[in-house]
Amino acid sequence: MRDKLIRYSMQIAMLRQLLTLALITEKEFALIKNKLMQDYGVVSDLTS
Repeated sequence: MRDKLIRYSMQIAMLRQLLTLALITEKEFALIKNKLMQDYGVVSDLTS
């Protein structure tokens, strides 16, 4: 489980970089983040 959480965190960090660099929109960020949360079994995002 810990490895999944680390991989999820890395994916979110990369995704946030894309958003910061304006390579994706807020809407795209939210859609991808929700998909990642489903894929990795994350039920709550306390960092938002």
